[in-house]
Amino acid sequence: MKTKSLFAALLLATGLLGASSMAHADDTITLGRTILLGKSDHGAEIPVIGCRRVDAIKVKAERDLFLERVKVTFQNKETRTFKFYRKVGEDKKTDWRKFAYKRCVTHIEVFGKAKGSSAGVRVYGRQ
Repeated sequence: MKTKSLFAALLLATGLLGASSMAHADDTITLGRTILLGKSDHGAEIPVIGCRRVDAIKVKAERDLFLERVKVTFQNKETRTFKFYRKVGEDKKTDWRKFAYKRCVTHIEVFGKAKGSSAGVRVYGRQ
């Protein structure tokens, strides 16, 4: 009985790790996704499962939005804020914003405003 529950937990954990990293052709991984609200001054948080080592980030809008900035928190609690201040159209991506070297990302906060009531946002990392 214990073996079955241990196997089920291991299978679930493996599935969660695979879903969060979704590899793309150019070594791009999905760090996370969130929803921006229409008129919110608070950032939309993306807790990153574990530690994701990347050297750059890119943002994709799933609906039209105005992207202000993205705050990235690293494993050693340092933060870096990337300012965008631009409109990002539906299904469009920003350019890569690079770190000086590969860093371990543990948390992301996205600031902006959705054109409608809400807009989905994906943040990608480059390995």
